Amino acid sequence: MSEEKQKKPAKEEKTSKPTQTNENIVLIGKKPIMNYVVACLTFFNSGAQKVVIKARGRAISRAVDTVELLRRAFVKDLQLKDISIGTEEVTRGEGQKTNVSTIEITVAK
Repeated sequence: MSEEKQKKPAKEEKTSKPTQTNENIVLIGKKPIMNYVVACLTFFNSGAQKVVIKARGRAISRAVDTVELLRRAFVKDLQLKDISIGTEEVTRGEGQKTNVSTIEITVAK
């Protein structure tokens, strides 16, 4: 049994390492813009080279504002690496299917 216990933590460490590189994602919602700016700055200050900012629907304008505030006020040498736009099909509570616009903005130091 002790061998099994030793193997399980090793598996957990292996699965957690790849997700750490993908954790540099900031999901934009309804909070004030400065909350998302601080989240991005925290990633950059912890050593991340790039951050992905994701938003859907009405939060897209808040995502763009977040990136612009980062570029103009906090990180002068911030570069836009990629901007991806798309559409997701969402099912509402009533069973209706609607399309929601999405955006992913990748920024790097």
